[in-house]
Amino acid sequence: MSNLTLIRTDSDNADFRTLVSLLDQDLAVRDGDDHAFYAQFNKVDTIKEVVVAFQDGTPAGCGAIKPFSATEAEVKRMFVHPDYRNQGIAAKILNELEYRATEMGFSACVLETGKKQPEAIALYQKVGYHITPNYGQYIGVDNGVCMSKPLNAKP
Repeated sequence: MSNLTLIRTDSDNADFRTLVSLLDQDLAVRDGDDHAFYAQFNKVDTIKEVVVAFQDGTPAGCGAIKPFSATEAEVKRMFVHPDYRNQGIAAKILNELEYRATEMGFSACVLETGKKQPEAIALYQKVGYHITPNYGQYIGVDNGVCMSKPLNAKP
């Protein structure tokens, strides 16, 4: 039986940086000419809340949150290595990030993904996110899909 471990860390974590590099390579292929536009919003240097998933000790996936507004945290840099997809890892990372957001006092999470990431859209909808009008820098971006989910405070 495989062993999945989630750790909380920050953006200086080397495993997180490696996974984000793979994410950026994947997005560069998917987004093509739009990649440079998105890259400016995906800097990780200031992200303090990161979750890295390890499958049997190997870095398998990651995600992060950062404050977006007084009541909302923004989900950023969600990625699962292709070798570990379709095992529920992304949902577990997202759940941990949402729990951390409630600990920090946020009542909702928001995120932006792209029309060229149908797997991500399906995952987010499966776990309770709904599509919203594009926010902030994504207003008017045709490829952008913005989503939101209210968080239930954990006991």
